[in-house]
Amino acid sequence: MRAASCRMNVAAILNGLLVSVVAALLWKYVRLSEHAAVLEEELQLTHQSQELSQARIDYHAALLALQEHGTRMVCTGKMHTDRICRFDYLCYCAEAEEFVFFHSNSSFMLPNLGPRRFQPALLDLSSVEDHNTQYFNFLELPAAALKFMPKPVFIPDVTLILNRFNPDNLMHVFHDDLLPIFYTMRQYSDLDDEARLVFMEGWGEGAHFDLYRLLSSKQPLLKEQLRNFGKLMCFTKSYVGLSKMTTWYQYGFVQPQGPKANILVSGNEIRQFASSLMEKLNINTQGGGEESAAEEKDEYIVVFSRSINRLILNEAELILALAQEFQMRAVTVSLEEQTFPSIVKVISGASMLVSMHGAQLVSSLFLPRGAVVVELFPYAVNPEQYTPYKTLASLPGMDLQYVAWRNMVEENSVAYPERPWEQGGIAHLEKEEQEHILASKEVPRHLCCRNPEWLYRIYQDTIVDIPSLLEALRETVKTRPNLKKAKPASTVHPGRVREPQCQTSVRATNEAKLTVSWQIPWNLKYLKVREVKYEVWIQEQGENTYMPYILPHQNYTFSENIKPFTTYLVWVRCIFNKNLLGPFADVLMCRT
Repeated sequence: MRAASCRMNVAAILNGLLVSVVAALLWKYVRLSEHAAVLEEELQLTHQSQELSQARIDYHAALLALQEHGTRMVCTGKMHTDRICRFDYLCYCAEAEEFVFFHSNSSFMLPNLGPRRFQPALLDLSSVEDHNTQYFNFLELPAAALKFMPKPVFIPDVTLILNRFNPDNLMHVFHDDLLPIFYTMRQYSDLDDEARLVFMEGWGEGAHFDLYRLLSSKQPLLKEQLRNFGKLMCFTKSYVGLSKMTTWYQYGFVQPQGPKANILVSGNEIRQFASSLMEKLNINTQGGGEESAAEEKDEYIVVFSRSINRLILNEAELILALAQEFQMRAVTVSLEEQTFPSIVKVISGASMLVSMHGAQLVSSLFLPRGAVVVELFPYAVNPEQYTPYKTLASLPGMDLQYVAWRNMVEENSVAYPERPWEQGGIAHLEKEEQEHILASKEVPRHLCCRNPEWLYRIYQDTIVDIPSLLEALRETVKTRPNLKKAKPASTVHPGRVREPQCQTSVRATNEAKLTVSWQIPWNLKYLKVREVKYEVWIQEQGENTYMPYILPHQNYTFSENIKPFTTYLVWVRCIFNKNLLGPFADVLMCRT
């Protein structure tokens, strides 16, 4: 009995051990399977990340960095209208269509605005200032929430995240998008040719997507494409927002359209951008700049031809008249029939560009120095109220001549009241409003963007009155456009005048003299300047007004309005070529 009992106990022990071993093996197998599944998922997500970028990524390290350090943000700019922010591990949830900031003990955000971040936004995603469809913000979550969310796909490229404003309109493409992107990328050294552009406005590619491709060696990403790569995407390093320094025009959302109040860009920056774009388009400027390119070619006039709306009804007659007037050949270009690079190539050597008012005129930024921009306006449209291309041509350093012509003869216009409203139709309006528009002789100033009178008039076709156009050209273009003689205007400003001093003398109780002298600015001795003058301000201490003087030399004695026993404040600065102002030297206090 004892032997049998012992055998039963041994068997039970062996069975127990076997069960334990099998259980341990099963547990180990389950853990290994789970680990393998995690590795497989991470490998798949790594592949997805690398589908977006040629850069290699250690997925596990990136996930660990996000979990431990969360998102980090540092911004430049005091207001949402001039702010650009750099993020580490900013994420985007495609399902919610929201950006997400993950908080951890290592996260930071500067500026830390609290609820002011929503008044009205952290920043503008577009270069169009303070437009309520262009605001950027993010939601906040603790990094611990990542445990309950889909595994993120990481984008290892440095990215620039922005909104395009209207990618189907060439003026908006250049003014609102391409120029701001170009100079934003030069503002930050890691936004180089390998950076990735991410467009979040929700538009499709648009008619001019190839132009955006020129700004980076990597394919831009659209908002809709982000859904294809995962429910949660995280940008390892990104910049959000655009510089507004290159914009020169406001479109009339708050006040009627016109030049920006404080234009910060010059023709020099516009021409640098144009040159870079032409290089990427493989448009050769003969290696010697615009002037040598012009010397190699016959001079010619370019007329923009339109085939859908806003037509020049006597285009052939106009072309012949221009060719005869300026004794140079005239050619036409068309956005509907030619590629944009081929049009740029033609415009980059033209002496004159003639076009009806429209977005295609932004291509005037490719014109050589000394060329003429001729903008034609339909009946009842005042050129002084719509000046994006006049403003561009007039920027210092663009060195372009600008002429506006306006059709003053209503019989020379063809309008289309039956067309859809967005093409200038007015049939949908009340009869009284239609009659008012038809009787009006000039579109009044208005806000953007659906003013029916503006649309009705701007979409008219026009018979150009050639004698009045040639007269306007003769008034502005005094000599035949000559690209060979056109040289970049100097934009070098003088420095401070040096060693300013004053001397005073009193000859009688009511007679005194004040002598002011100074040395030339330091940089003047290295410059060839056509005209140098000096501006002197004299103000009696305690008074609010001052006496200004423009002087040709560095020493001058003032006696008129100078009182004995009086203290005067004196400022002096240098002026180059009438409009290039230097800074004032330190104020002098002179006691007579």
